[in-house]
Amino acid sequence: MKKFKSTVSNILSPVSWEDYELIDFGYGKKLERFGKYTFVRPDSQAMAEPVLSKKIWDRADGIFNSSNDEEKGSWKLSNKVPEFWDVNFNNIKIKTLPTPFRHLGFFPEQSVHWDWCRSLIQKRDKPRVLNLFGYSGIASLDAALSGAEVTHVDASKKAINLAFENRNRNNLEKLPIRFLVEDAVNFVRREIRRNNKYDGIILDPPKYGRGPNGEVWRIEEDLLNLMYLIKEVLTENPLFLVLTSYAIRSSHISLYYLLESSLKFNYGEYSSGELGIEDSSNKKRVLSCANFARWQFE
Repeated sequence: MKKFKSTVSNILSPVSWEDYELIDFGYGKKLERFGKYTFVRPDSQAMAEPVLSKKIWDRADGIFNSSNDEEKGSWKLSNKVPEFWDVNFNNIKIKTLPTPFRHLGFFPEQSVHWDWCRSLIQKRDKPRVLNLFGYSGIASLDAALSGAEVTHVDASKKAINLAFENRNRNNLEKLPIRFLVEDAVNFVRREIRRNNKYDGIILDPPKYGRGPNGEVWRIEEDLLNLMYLIKEVLTENPLFLVLTSYAIRSSHISLYYLLESSLKFNYGEYSSGELGIEDSSNKKRVLSCANFARWQFE
């Protein structure tokens, strides 16, 4: 049995992604490029001073103007910006579009987890992977392309439809992926009763959310109980579990101990840290985006 190991305080950042770039950040905003188009979006972590001039920022193709809540507001877009376009990652075309909640259809910083999951999936023949709170499905597509059989769950029908579109735009309809509009907690409970097991689990829970039948999710109240349930749907020899949180008050250390205390595995490797994106200025600064905790068998 592999000796138990732990690692805390990693800072993971995507590398060499041609179709995405964090150009600059500061004064509570970030300047990014998605394919050919540049956007300014609010970000509470961008507390530093920008490196580039205001003239460069003012040339952005789209600006998200937010209210007091950075998730709410409206876009001001130039005529150059189409309704949607493709951004490529690992030969996957991602449907990219300005959404009403300032996002553009996916989270670039998550690509470090996609790479990590792929490296583990490829070590085993047809592992079963569960992607809870799966959003637009890029993690599911990448996992399935790597050889996994994937169950993709999200409570939002719009998110599932976007995941379908990403699958279909890549002509990947034959991949072994189940897409389900389900409440995550209720789904895992049913999988326990069915005795269905998974080798890998991907979790990206929101701070607050509602299920398709009005179920209420609050990360501070519900995440630990979900983790207890998740342990019951892991196989006897699981590959990995990755948990990401964008909730402001959850540090990566709190996620680390939550994962350790709920899984209680005395083997494998636990780790935690931050997801960040390095800007392309000559200062190579890193913008913090989210916290994560992970466990892997090998």
